[in-house]
Amino acid sequence: MTKQHLTSPVVLSSPTEVYNAVQAARRQGQRVGLVLTMGALHKGHLSLVAASRRSCDVTFATIFVNPTQFGPGEDFEKYPRNLSEDLTAFAEAGVDFVFTPSRDELYPEGFSTFVDPPTVALPFEGQHRPQHFSGVATIVLKLFNILPAHVSFFGQKDYQQCIVLRRMAKDFNLPIEIEMCPIIREEDGLAMSSRNRYLSPLERTQALALSRGLREAENSFRSGETNTLKLVERIRTCLADVQIEQIDYVAVVDAQTLENVPVVERPAVALIAARIGTTRLIDNTILRPH
Repeated sequence: MTKQHLTSPVVLSSPTEVYNAVQAARRQGQRVGLVLTMGALHKGHLSLVAASRRSCDVTFATIFVNPTQFGPGEDFEKYPRNLSEDLTAFAEAGVDFVFTPSRDELYPEGFSTFVDPPTVALPFEGQHRPQHFSGVATIVLKLFNILPAHVSFFGQKDYQQCIVLRRMAKDFNLPIEIEMCPIIREEDGLAMSSRNRYLSPLERTQALALSRGLREAENSFRSGETNTLKLVERIRTCLADVQIEQIDYVAVVDAQTLENVPVVERPAVALIAARIGTTRLIDNTILRPH
């Protein structure tokens, strides 16, 4: 049963202070959970908090819009920021500590050290957003050092990111577990995202084709179709039916390596990235053979 939580989180902006708070919890024998966010919180983020509270004694969360993972022309400047609303949401969800660093705290003048992400970062998001995973890996490594938790919780919606971070943690011998939590969807199936608020009503309806295509591919797979090209075609047909033409990728690949496979014989993942109007959305579903 989830623990009751009656107090607001302690808000810290200093890396030293939050590091000391994590270490104090660890010295007391507490299992420390960590949820990294860029704010603009929705139920997907809060499901990660719930997962942490179920398995950990104390939960730390972060709010930081990381500039290095946005490419030229992306939405860094207009990315939604509302700290007071986010802190209220974290309080209601039961977060114990929230780390809200300034840009200068994490990227001081002269900062020039970046992580070269693992090879699993190269396809898909890595191809279409070339500097994205370097920025993600760099900020996550920094935050893992500042908040040395036992386990960090990430959403499956950013599937490739989870795989990249697990590989980075393994390659760098980081003493932290990375837990992937299920996608949280709206009632109509759209994967929850901070960017959904950019969609017009018509675009919002169009966007449902992403989850519908994944659902049809999954149903086809459950009915015995294992040919990845045919599964991809089912998804593309759903996108074409609503005139979604700006498609970065649709693929069914090995769930761990993200390499192409002709048939699904071991766990695979179906991945989509497409633009609806000016808004870029991603979604996925995991296909597990019986």
